[in-house]
Amino acid sequence: MTAAPEPPERLERPVERPVKRPVVGVGVVVWKDGRVLLIRRGKSPMRGRWSLPGGRQELGETVREAAVREVREETGVEIRLGALLDVVDTIRRNDAGAVDLQYTLVDFDADWTAGEPQAASDAEQAQWADPGDLAPYRLWSETLRIIALSRERRALRDGAS
Repeated sequence: MTAAPEPPERLERPVERPVKRPVVGVGVVVWKDGRVLLIRRGKSPMRGRWSLPGGRQELGETVREAAVREVREETGVEIRLGALLDVVDTIRRNDAGAVDLQYTLVDFDADWTAGEPQAASDAEQAQWADPGDLAPYRLWSETLRIIALSRERRALRDGAS
């Protein structure tokens, strides 16, 4: 797999310097009644940008546990976690060619089970969005790709039922 393009806004560097290892994070495409859950980030990286709910994996938890926890912490929404969608690598190098930042984002599909979106934790806003009208959110191209992938796989799955 090749590294994804960097989001349009500059990502902040992890606290650890020099970078010794990737930061593992999760993203979750949560669906309810044909709409997708988005958050506006309240903290770095990418503060103020719309994105999928998610965040860093904590020591001692699986990426699946991290996905469920992050959605709950950021939005108050409970989910039934589904399939792995993709893994997105973001690697940035400095002028000398050394790795300046590296995030490995593990993206999952999920279904809403309970709760109404309430911004909390790292999110300053949380809401359901029409997946056919995402332009106003100015999402990163990789986020758009992951949402489209989730939508496509759901259409195939539901058509096969």
